[in-house]
Amino acid sequence: MVFFSVYALWKSKATVLVGDFLLAKGLLLSVKNKSYDILEIVSDAVREMSEGELLQLDKSRKLDITEEVYYDIITKKTASLIAACCASGAASVTSDNSIIQKMKELGYLIGKAFQIKDDLLDYTPSQITGKPTGIDIQEQKITLPVIYALQKASNADKKKMIGIFKNYNEDADKIKWMIHKVVELGGIEYAEKKMKELHNASVELLKTFPESEARTSMELLINYTIERIK
Repeated sequence: MVFFSVYALWKSKATVLVGDFLLAKGLLLSVKNKSYDILEIVSDAVREMSEGELLQLDKSRKLDITEEVYYDIITKKTASLIAACCASGAASVTSDNSIIQKMKELGYLIGKAFQIKDDLLDYTPSQITGKPTGIDIQEQKITLPVIYALQKASNADKKKMIGIFKNYNEDADKIKWMIHKVVELGGIEYAEKKMKELHNASVELLKTFPESEARTSMELLINYTIERIK
């Protein structure tokens, strides 16, 4: 079964508004039901996501994103949201903090794998997700495949790749060359390897919970994060 993303259906403006509405609705429900622990979890996620976006903007301008910084960005920007969803779900049914924290950690693992998959989708044309090829390069977002490729590139290729990011990020031919170079230097394979490591870690953590219909559903969700296609 195929589900279209909000972005694929209505593009960025509507996507942002829908996201803002759902966030406001969730916060209001938490206050109404006096679920202040959930309110704290969600509010903390909003803070982390904002920090992640600002960090990415700063580092993208300077083009000095290392793999360590990349993981810091996606942990805050993407994984914190999924971690908050997992922790909030747990907090709604139990007051056991160890379970809540374990679910939060699970969310972080899922979120990081999800983001790496999103990075990889940028190298394949999409009619379903609504994400065109090379959009991350156009928006000067240095992702894991690019970070690895820059590490492996010759000085000449590295200089050209950085030049494309800085000055020619809307040139279709140069973006095509950049994509080819990232693939050639093993950036895609490396990112896929790291994504699968995170996926495996999340599955192993999930197995520490008792078998149940909920656990089975969660495992299907985890698998979807890395199996979703263009």
